[in-house]
Amino acid sequence: METAEALLSCARDHHVTIAACESLTAGLFMATLAAVPGASDVLRGGFVTYTNKMKEWLAHVDPVILEQYGAVSERCARAMAENTRVLTGADYAVSFTGNAGPSGSEGKPAGLVYCAVASGTGCRIYRYDFDHASRNDIRTGVVRDMTERLLRVMKEELNGEKTGNCQER
Repeated sequence: METAEALLSCARDHHVTIAACESLTAGLFMATLAAVPGASDVLRGGFVTYTNKMKEWLAHVDPVILEQYGAVSERCARAMAENTRVLTGADYAVSFTGNAGPSGSEGKPAGLVYCAVASGTGCRIYRYDFDHASRNDIRTGVVRDMTERLLRVMKEELNGEKTGNCQER
């Protein structure tokens, strides 16, 4: 929760907004941030796109990406984050797509997760391989790590560019 508080404080200090597109986490990232008082100052909203059809309809992921690379792919994570940023008008958008198990899908193993952070400067992709982790550990672990990563990205991009600093709190 401390990292979520620091993330929201950083966003508030810099007057930037956050959105998310979540598949395997099913809204856990946004729920984690929304649990912090004052989250409404910076949260724009987001999408839970648990199925490929929802990725197409809500996040505007090109069906060709899903057909050629699958939902559990770098390209899908990138499209989810970039499109969510545009669709919501947020300054930062995070995406989560992967396979929490217990079995694999699309010929990809359980525990394989791709995430992305899209901002005005581009898109960063992160790959996770949670070997032998439980479904819940995968979901909570990737939300925790991506909250930290988004905070680091914001610190890199915002410190020195606008008034104020993203301080550890």
